[in-house]
Amino acid sequence: MRSLCLRQPGLFDFQEDPEPPSPGDNEALVAVHAIGICGTDLSAYWGKMPFIQYPRILGHELGVEVLQIGKNVSNVQVGDRCSVEPYVNCGACDPCLNRKPNCCEQLKVLGVHVNGGMTERLVVPAHKLHPSWQLTFAQLALVETLAIGCHAVHRAQISDRDKVLILGAGPIGLATLEFARLTSKDVMVVERSEDRRRFITLHYPDVKVSDLPPAESAFSTVFDATGNAQSMSSSISLAAFGGKIVFVGITTSPVNLDDPLFHRRELTLLASRNALPTDFPYIIKLIETNQVRVEQWISQIERVENAQEIFARITGGSLQAIKVVLMNSF
Repeated sequence: MRSLCLRQPGLFDFQEDPEPPSPGDNEALVAVHAIGICGTDLSAYWGKMPFIQYPRILGHELGVEVLQIGKNVSNVQVGDRCSVEPYVNCGACDPCLNRKPNCCEQLKVLGVHVNGGMTERLVVPAHKLHPSWQLTFAQLALVETLAIGCHAVHRAQISDRDKVLILGAGPIGLATLEFARLTSKDVMVVERSEDRRRFITLHYPDVKVSDLPPAESAFSTVFDATGNAQSMSSSISLAAFGGKIVFVGITTSPVNLDDPLFHRRELTLLASRNALPTDFPYIIKLIETNQVRVEQWISQIERVENAQEIFARITGGSLQAIKVVLMNSF
């Protein structure tokens, strides 16, 4: 079985791996058909992802086909097309027992802490598979990205009266936008990239977009999806009195907090990590019913054999893309 391995920062190569074992109880063997490239993968390619050890098989945004199921599996059948929930949790720690498996104390993410989906086949816990009989493999590969934004919006518990600001319009910011606009009718996005601002204007005509944050602090909910420490620090000044700030992006740099301002406005600061199992079928249903559309997100579809070139072009700036999907042709 062939896999694409990130041998070291900047270097992919193919390797021959043993076939995965037959699925055990509550497991399924799947064939990987589509792999979305996300910021985590690009950070690993750059050598800037602190949670990845090399060599590593990347890939956690996956559209797969069920090949074989083990005993006691009832949620999927052979032949099903599925999105993969790539967060492998222990099921026994306090967060897992309190319905927060995304915060598992032993959490391992496919393609980050353990080898992921840039391979022909792999065995996964069957309950991590979310089937659809309508969506394509490429659409299913985007469900995990959408789930990040979905979970962030659910964390904020916004209402139709909320005035929402989203900082950053990369895939995570766009995912947050998709779900914020389902509730709030007053959404603004701040993004420096002219191409991304143009994308929002074209596909989200009811959403206000700017290259600079507004001067007034009139937003009841602010989502920061930049992963930039300076932006995250400044986001507090953009929230209205009694408002909320949700950090969707993550940074390894310290984030400074203006405490007098934070207290005077009695703000609520939330972190949002990964997504919950219930987010996946919810998103799949929204895509199936055209309430959320992801086709316009896919800037390019490439064969997995072209990964080295594609990663180099994206990180080098010669390929401007919202989302690139690699199709497995092993």
